[in-house]
Amino acid sequence: MFSGIIGPRKNIPSWQTLLRNFRLLEERGEIRGGRFIQSFTGEQFALPYAVDSLRAMKKTTSEETFTITISAADPLNLASIILAGERIPTLSGKQVLFQHGALQAFSS
Repeated sequence: MFSGIIGPRKNIPSWQTLLRNFRLLEERGEIRGGRFIQSFTGEQFALPYAVDSLRAMKKTTSEETFTITISAADPLNLASIILAGERIPTLSGKQVLFQHGALQAFSS
């Protein structure tokens, strides 16, 4: 979680309110803080298993293939938020392909 994900949304707490709560959760060991996505500045938070997964992906060799496909309509599809360029339509039935964490293709 980072401030860039929230953007101009309504009916959610401000980033400052969330930040206070995230810091409390971090102190209790329920989440971890750090800089996980290089293209975004500021504090970022993730569940411990997500941090471990990111580290495991980073350790894979170039010969190993780590590929994941998700629905373009999946709430976890942050490609349009995280990546610069063309916005990926969030339509059911469409797929987004990532390889080693990088967007490779999407069905249109």
